[in-house]
Amino acid sequence: MRQIVAMFALGSAFGLIAPAAAQEASPGRYSMQKSETGFARLDTETGEVSLCRENNGELVCRMAADERAAFERELDLLSDRIEALERAVESGETAAKPPLPDEEEIDRAMSIMERMMRRFMGIVKEFEGDGSDSTDEGESVPQKT
Repeated sequence: MRQIVAMFALGSAFGLIAPAAAQEASPGRYSMQKSETGFARLDTETGEVSLCRENNGELVCRMAADERAAFERELDLLSDRIEALERAVESGETAAKPPLPDEEEIDRAMSIMERMMRRFMGIVKEFEGDGSDSTDEGESVPQKT
């Protein structure tokens, strides 16, 4: 009986340990590598690299030089755009409005709409006329309201 209980306990322990051992440690978003001056931190999702140093017990990370330069360029472009927009607001400029159509364009649009309406009304009259033709054949026509 003791052997059965001991084997059951051993089997249960092995059953609990095996799944934990089978799981691999999944890497996080960041990968850290030791360097001569501190650590290099790689963001595995974006590919950005930051240089990190320990300072008074805290890990302080800064962008790599090439990323910093790209960041600065983008910041300068955005600053220029903001300044241009502020100058436009101060001078009272508004967004350019499209010019109004001239008489020729209005006449052309009205002609197109008139032809469309005439064709539509012709189709309606055809449908009304189809109902009256069926009475000649002896069929009853429903009352129109």
